Amino acid sequence: MAPGSRDTEKTGRLAAVTLDEASLGSSNDDIEHERRVAIYDLIQENKFRPLGHDGGPYALELGMRGNRLVFDIHETDGTPVIAHMLSLAPFRRIVKDYFVVCDSYYAAIRTATPDRIEALDMGRRSLHDEGSRIVMERLKRRVELDFDTARRLFTLITVLHWKG
Repeated sequence: MAPGSRDTEKTGRLAAVTLDEASLGSSNDDIEHERRVAIYDLIQENKFRPLGHDGGPYALELGMRGNRLVFDIHETDGTPVIAHMLSLAPFRRIVKDYFVVCDSYYAAIRTATPDRIEALDMGRRSLHDEGSRIVMERLKRRVELDFDTARRLFTLITVLHWKG
């Protein structure tokens, strides 16, 4: 690597993701599993860069403050980069529908036929994609990210919405 050049594998990405513990409600095993998998997958592969900032890698803490979703972004050394607050209103319907379908999907895995499981999974994925597009739309003037990163962030947003 040339002197002064940045290692592109380490910049423009998330290296750490946490959820604000005060924002979390009670959960069940399925929700905790979704949380762990989403964070693991997100850290393994993502594209995430606050617009106007060429540093990184970044640490992200997601939380909720009142009726707002908070994206608190830092350098991994703790240096603050920016915090974005987004209205939760665009997410409410999709998250509610997603929970209903996921509950049915998890129940079906235990007892239903493969055709029923597949139908519910298709509905679940469709809602997940819709939620991911909302994440991308809401962050488009703030953060550069790809669709897979948005999908994992949507999963974490649903975890924050879960109130048990």
